[in-house]
Amino acid sequence: MDTPSSATAISAVNVRKTYGKKENAFHALRGVSLDIRQGESIAIVGKSGSGKSTLMHLLALLDTPDEGSIRLDDRDVSSLRAVEVNKMRNSYYGFVFQQFFLNGRQSVLDNVMLPLVIGGVRPAERKKRARAALEAVGLSDKIKNRANDLSGGQKQRVVIARALVNEPRIIFADEPTGNLDTHTGEQVEQMLFDLNKQKGITLVVVTHDPEFAARFDRQIFLSDGQIVSESGAAA
Repeated sequence: MDTPSSATAISAVNVRKTYGKKENAFHALRGVSLDIRQGESIAIVGKSGSGKSTLMHLLALLDTPDEGSIRLDDRDVSSLRAVEVNKMRNSYYGFVFQQFFLNGRQSVLDNVMLPLVIGGVRPAERKKRARAALEAVGLSDKIKNRANDLSGGQKQRVVIARALVNEPRIIFADEPTGNLDTHTGEQVEQMLFDLNKQKGITLVVVTHDPEFAARFDRQIFLSDGQIVSESGAAA
């Protein structure tokens, strides 16, 4: 898929998010609106405390805004029951986080199968899909290894395989190369861009790295909970 679709994948509409109360209140987001197109790659950029991770968590349905709305497939997510939101998140989204969030004592295969277990996929089918996802990231030979026995780069590839196993429409990644050396980080970055271009998966990444951000279709710059500028094809 060479160019993003004109269709909107997900939107934030005037979202606000505050943590704490009164004199301890921290206004993480102050009325942010953003449309992300299907097949687009977006970098959300800003310094620590700018609101970039909060925005991603709202878009990824991992948190809810205090005001405003998140719209997925032109549906206001706040109108859905919690069980519907959980099902939508598990079937539409894949996640790649800096901290990996792997069960170190379980096998690589078991870690990748987790979203399918949550989704109620039959055992034979989830093994088949997990093996295919691991093959796609070049880890077929590590299926039986425990996650604790892998290098940092291998763990991140397992996380990408887990993100892929549900054939998501959107992959969210929060500083996905933050714990990796330069060479391994570049490999992981390229893997994410290949998924975006070859499979048409929408890619939303939080980063503070300007060189990494420059490779995306569009860059959204946040400061003090607001979008201060945009650049790229859709800006």
